[in-house]
Amino acid sequence: MTVPKITLTIAGNDASGGAGIAADLKTFAEFGTYGIAALTTIATMDPDNNWRHGVTAIDAQVVADQLKTATAGPKISALKTGMLPNVAVINVIADSIKQNNLENIVIDPVMVCKGEDEVLNPENADALRDVLTPLATVVTPNLFEAGQLSGLGIIHDLETMKNAAKAIFDLGAKNVVIKGGKGLIGAKAIDLFYDGTEFTVLETEKIEPAYNHGAGCTFAAAVTAGLAKGLSPKEAVVKAKDFVTEAISSGFQYNQFVGPVFHSGYRLNRQDSI
Repeated sequence: MTVPKITLTIAGNDASGGAGIAADLKTFAEFGTYGIAALTTIATMDPDNNWRHGVTAIDAQVVADQLKTATAGPKISALKTGMLPNVAVINVIADSIKQNNLENIVIDPVMVCKGEDEVLNPENADALRDVLTPLATVVTPNLFEAGQLSGLGIIHDLETMKNAAKAIFDLGAKNVVIKGGKGLIGAKAIDLFYDGTEFTVLETEKIEPAYNHGAGCTFAAAVTAGLAKGLSPKEAVVKAKDFVTEAISSGFQYNQFVGPVFHSGYRLNRQDSI
């Protein structure tokens, strides 16, 4: 029997299922890859306290042990990172990537922030920038994260997105996609891909109501699965844009606080293969 493509997520758990490893594994399955996971954090949201978030870090040695397990099977075709709790875990991941000569690396530089312009753990942002971004085949920041990685601060328009993409590319990433999503003014949800030579602007109509919890994780996971299946970085990003747009269109209200994307939306709505 042919061994399927192996896709690894190194990320946190969201018990509501919209984001984190649940989103990643569901996306991997929709693409027909065999998903495996190494847990870095456990995120909890308290419905009795306005959905207040709590984050529990997994010890760096436990993360290292999980990665040793993950790399003991068939060759990993592609991997992604998500929420990473501290510099020690970031260094463990970088070491594993190098020691195992892993390829097709998608870095989703999740930054836990307080408000819209203050990073909760600045040392994490520095390590994401200096340690993991140079290893990335594709790095997938949202507007806030792109502003932090590039040093440009808050990004409000396409031209600044382009400047940020250039700055992030110069950090060592082979390809950059900035997820503008619904963050820019106008009717379009805009993402920007940059390969060091040319920009590709990806646009879709904004979806209302936007049940988009987990959209960023899902997008990065779709890019990862696309790379695993042999797509070029640009092709993987274009496919991921289509996939996450359908997931948002199929999203639903989970409770009064959050509405997640539905990861089977592409398959159910389009009825074609990925």
